[in-house]
Amino acid sequence: MTSAPAPASGNGRADRSALASGKEHADSSALASGKGYPDASALASGKGHGDENFPVASWLVRADARAPVLTYYRFARAADDIADNAEASPEEKLDLLAAMRAGLSGGDEGSAEARDLALVARARGISLTHAHELLDAFERDVTVNRYADWSQLMDYCRYSAMPVGRYVLDVHGEDPAIWPMNDALCAALQIINHLQDCGKDYRAIDRVYIPTRMLEKAGVPISALGEARSSQALRGVISALASQTGALLRESAPFAAAIGDARLSAEVAIIQRLAEDLVRLLERRDPLSENVHHSRARAGFLALRAVLRHGAKRIFA
Repeated sequence: MTSAPAPASGNGRADRSALASGKEHADSSALASGKGYPDASALASGKGHGDENFPVASWLVRADARAPVLTYYRFARAADDIADNAEASPEEKLDLLAAMRAGLSGGDEGSAEARDLALVARARGISLTHAHELLDAFERDVTVNRYADWSQLMDYCRYSAMPVGRYVLDVHGEDPAIWPMNDALCAALQIINHLQDCGKDYRAIDRVYIPTRMLEKAGVPISALGEARSSQALRGVISALASQTGALLRESAPFAAAIGDARLSAEVAIIQRLAEDLVRLLERRDPLSENVHHSRARAGFLALRAVLRHGAKRIFA
């Protein structure tokens, strides 16, 4: 995302019933929280940490670190659900995201997810910058739906993905000197998700993360993302973007070994291996017509191999 516009103030927009689609929103327009902020619960997707592409606070993570990580996840999931909702208007989304930002300031205002995260962050001495930057990204999702080139896409990832890993590292007390490797991995995970969902994102919310200049150079209209299967030219663009993502994963390859906490290090090794495999999948398959996600069996097999290999390297290093 680029720098996001200032969020709407939330003053009285909660009772707006008309959506951009012309339909009446059943819940999100109905109630304010009592503090002048709209209620985001009606926009929840129902998705949980177990539904993600990659492990989120798995059993590998230390018990004392798992709860703070999941608190951040719930905050991120709530904001993501707002930004990706296909029915709420941009104004309503910005109001809801403003309510989340208000919750980070402390006190009784704003969303519950944000207030919970603020309490955890302050108790552990973790900067709330990681949360504010994530909200910058989601505000941008509301107002920006195209990215011209790789640099713009990476700038988006700087706010939408990199703060997530940085927060997890801070929870574990890791050295910020390893942030560049974290940033490469988190950006790669974000772009993998963009490629997997490129058709769905275009059809549902008219959002395209594939750089438009890459599409133009290949002679591919954006509308091709709405087709049942990719043309040869579109497949070439997707494969090329997957290959660029593979370069990010080569940058992040030493990351797991650089992490001091052994359990977090093992989880990152698993994530790295899963991401590498998904990139290879996206280089070969069409996300519009073929499965480009891991089965549970495949993910489990790759995770086991990653842990065994990582453990051996750590023992004999």
